[in-house]
Amino acid sequence: MGKLTKNQKIAAEKIEAGKFYTLAEAAALLKEITFTKFDASADIDVRLGVDPRKANQMVRGVVSLPHGTGKQVRVLVLCNPDAEAAAKEAGADYVGLDEYLEKIKGGWTDVDVIITQPQIMGKLGPLGRILGPRGLMPNPKSGTVTPDVAKAVKEVKQGKIDFKVDKGGIVHTSIGKVSFTPDQIKENAAAFIQTLIKLKPAAAKGTYIKSIYLSSTMSKGIKVDTKSIDA
Repeated sequence: MGKLTKNQKIAAEKIEAGKFYTLAEAAALLKEITFTKFDASADIDVRLGVDPRKANQMVRGVVSLPHGTGKQVRVLVLCNPDAEAAAKEAGADYVGLDEYLEKIKGGWTDVDVIITQPQIMGKLGPLGRILGPRGLMPNPKSGTVTPDVAKAVKEVKQGKIDFKVDKGGIVHTSIGKVSFTPDQIKENAAAFIQTLIKLKPAAAKGTYIKSIYLSSTMSKGIKVDTKSIDA
């Protein structure tokens, strides 16, 4: 193992071995152990007591973070001409249809979210092998396939995120930036966890929220006491 830097030593000393922190304590500590020169992301990892291989135990959903994500989200709206003006007014970065479909066919994916109308989805099917691996394929469950594209753009810009449990039963996502106040980090994390609790599959048995860790880009994880989370 390589030698710890001065900042890594400080961070390691601040995290008590074996201690589980309340969400409020973890949010405050996260700011103390992050020394990056850029505004690092505040991340959360939640291990769930589910078997994602079974369709009736898949956990996927969306949540609107009360304080947003702190990131500039680039949104592409693929829509018919009659919806273009509303999408632009709502704050979409790119709006159109055929010209962007051609750009995507050529490999262009320089966006964070793609929103489209139900009647356009047929044209996106052939682009699944490009958009799917990048997590850009619109999906009705995440609210990115909708007749009201303007509303969807506003929600995404204001901090709506979608998430999905991975093969290991873990849900990982960013819930803000380290520059947020501890209360903002805590409230965003709480909103995310409460959404997960509401999505508990009926088929999931035993302990549902197995572990929670808060971390930032390049920091150690802080163990959160799952008993401190209101179910």
